[in-house]
Amino acid sequence: MKNAASFLLQSLRRMYSPRLARVLTTTLPLAGLCAILALAPSARAQAKHLLIYTIDVEGGQSTLIVSPTGASMLVDTGWGGNDGRDAKRIEAAMKDAGVTKLDHVLITHFHTDHVGGVPNLVARVKVGEFLDHGENREDSDITRHDYAAYLKAIKGTPRRIIHPGDTIKIPGLTTIVLTADGEHIKSVPGVKPEPNPYCASEPKWTLDDTENPRSAGVLFRYGKFRFLDLGDLTKAKEIPLVCPDNLIGHVDLYLVNHHGMNLSNSKAFVFAIHPRVAIMDNGAHKAGMPEAYDTVHASPGLKALYMLHINETSDAAHNSPAPFVANLKGGSDGNYFKVVADSNGSFSVLNSRTGKTEEYPAR
Repeated sequence: MKNAASFLLQSLRRMYSPRLARVLTTTLPLAGLCAILALAPSARAQAKHLLIYTIDVEGGQSTLIVSPTGASMLVDTGWGGNDGRDAKRIEAAMKDAGVTKLDHVLITHFHTDHVGGVPNLVARVKVGEFLDHGENREDSDITRHDYAAYLKAIKGTPRRIIHPGDTIKIPGLTTIVLTADGEHIKSVPGVKPEPNPYCASEPKWTLDDTENPRSAGVLFRYGKFRFLDLGDLTKAKEIPLVCPDNLIGHVDLYLVNHHGMNLSNSKAFVFAIHPRVAIMDNGAHKAGMPEAYDTVHASPGLKALYMLHINETSDAAHNSPAPFVANLKGGSDGNYFKVVADSNGSFSVLNSRTGKTEEYPAR
C-alpha cells in the first residue's frame, strides 16, 4: 500500500502542482486517486499549470516549456556527441511532462553548447519548427561548423527567423521575443517602463563580437507568472533593456544569463528585473562565476538561487546550499529542476535529485 501511495503521489505531481497532489493524496481514498489517473492520457494537458524543466546538459543550455494546453517549446539542445546524452535527457523531461513531440525549438545562438545537440535531437524527437536569429555572425571555425551542422540537421523542417517584438504562438502562454541578432525590443506590451536607479553606477561595457550578444531572448507569461530566458546575452546588450528605463519589469523566474558567466549579469540588469527565483544552468567546471553569483544572490527580493551543479572550482560562499543544487560533486549527473507555475503567479521548484519541492506564493 505504501509503494502504491508513493507511485500515485509522483504521478499526480506530474499532472498537478505538488501542493494539490499532496491534498489529493491525503483526502481521497486510493480508489478515488486511481480514478483521477484513469482520466489520462489527456489529464496532463488539462491541468492548468505551466511546466518548465531546466535540463542538465553539463554547462550548456536546454530548457523545456510545456503550456497548460500541452503545447511545447524547447530552448536550446545542449551539446552533441556523448552517445546522444543530452537528447536522451531532453526525452526524459518530455516523458515526465507527458509530451511526445516538440512544437517549437528555439536556438538562442550558434555556440556548440546550445546548438550542438540538434542532430541528435531530430534523430529521436519530432519537431514542428525551428526558430533562430538568422545567420551565424561569429568568425570562428567551430561556430561555422556548428551552424552548418544545424542547417543540415533541420533540412525539411520549417525554420523561422525571429526578431525583437515577434510573438511565438504557444497556446495558453504569451511569448514575446525581446532580443535577437544584436537588436532589442523598444517596448514590451503590457509593461510600463520605469526609471532604473542602478543605471547611474553601471560601467560602460564593451561589446564582444561572438554569437553571445546575438542571443535570441524570450519573455514567457502565464497570467501573472513571468519567466525570462535571454540565452547568453552579455552585459553590453543587457543594459539597453533596462537603462535608462526598465523595459522588462519584474520577473518571477530568471534563467541566469550565460550560465552565470561574469561577462553577463550586470548589476543594473539583474537588480532591475527583480527575480523572485533564479536558476543557474552552470556546469561542474563551467561558469557559475563568483562575480555573477554575488550579483544574482544580492538581487533585491530574491528568495532562492538554484544551481544545476556545484561549482567545483569555487568556494562554499559562491555555491548554493545542497538542497538548491541539482547535481553534487561526486554524485550522478542528469538531475534537473522542474518548475510548476500557476496563472496567479505562484509556483514551485522540484529538485529531481532530492525529490523535495519548494513553493513560492503569489506576490
